Amino acid sequence: MTATKFPLAFTTTPSQRARDDAEREAILADPGFGKHFTDHMVQITWDIEHGWHDAEVVPYGPIPMDPAASVLHYAQEIFEGLKAYRHADGSVWTFRPERNALRLQRSAQRLNLPELSTEDFVESIRQLVAVDAAWVPSAPETSLYLRPFMYASESFLGVRSAQKVDYRVIASPAGAYFHGGIKPVSIWLSTDYTRAGRGGMGAAKTGGNYAASLLPQAEAYEHGCQQVLFLDSVEGKYIEELGGMNLFLVRHDGALITPSTSGTILEGITRDSIIQLARDHGHAVEERPVTIDEWREGVASGEITEVFACGTAAVITPVAVLKTPDFEIGDASAPAGALTMSLREELTDIQYGRRPDHHDWMTRLV
Repeated sequence: MTATKFPLAFTTTPSQRARDDAEREAILADPGFGKHFTDHMVQITWDIEHGWHDAEVVPYGPIPMDPAASVLHYAQEIFEGLKAYRHADGSVWTFRPERNALRLQRSAQRLNLPELSTEDFVESIRQLVAVDAAWVPSAPETSLYLRPFMYASESFLGVRSAQKVDYRVIASPAGAYFHGGIKPVSIWLSTDYTRAGRGGMGAAKTGGNYAASLLPQAEAYEHGCQQVLFLDSVEGKYIEELGGMNLFLVRHDGALITPSTSGTILEGITRDSIIQLARDHGHAVEERPVTIDEWREGVASGEITEVFACGTAAVITPVAVLKTPDFEIGDASAPAGALTMSLREELTDIQYGRRPDHHDWMTRLV
């Protein structure tokens, strides 16, 4: 399904129940993650006859939905995640939104949903942030998390692609991911479950992939781990990704190794940015299949000196130890690696406007 060929015109209906300054500031003082939402949201409708239309910024609130809506029965839905950052001069920026737009389009292709143009995707973010700019926090390492999503809203129980689809954007202020300093995490290796199979939906950002990770994630918690790592579904020996993050290994010579995206791994925008920054500084980066044995033997020999995960929420998370049913790799008390922290500092400095943006990754919203 192709995108509408002309830019959409947005209308705005101000909320009559918007929080006052005092209530909003109380929330921004300790927002957590995904617990509080701004006063407005974006909605755009698509149908097979008219394409994308009725682009609006409306008061945040419940979504009316028929019990027969296709998404409730066949899970035809996709989403994205990105952030808006408050810079020191008060302006608000976002990071590589065009890449999120392209990934949403790839996800739409895989689930046979209509594609929203890059221009309309970015404008939907801009429109929402313009109305709710006061919700972008200014404390260090805080942001406004943006959640665009698309779902089949047609009331129809037949098994086919929906002919009516809704696109929405909601926003939630997010506190600092790490409180009290960066803490390396422990991760659990799932040996009974896989995240995605060849020819499946692993490269699409769709809720079903995350639902599939919840049981093994619960197992990770039971073993004292914060995240779960999945292996490939064919041979069960190649590292893929965590429940919601990509993974990097760092060799003693400074080279980075990360599993190649081959249709079963989500193509992370943070991942891609880290690869670029590492190459900017002369570090070799290898995107290729990586076995669990290579990781284990590399740590034992000193060949692998650092491990980290990356994603929109945490940016870069140091990994101290991998726990499996039979062995452990690493040391739970190990500190974060020097290259890990250097890359994290550089990337967040770009996002918050603290150092030059040589790759033109930042887009001003307000």
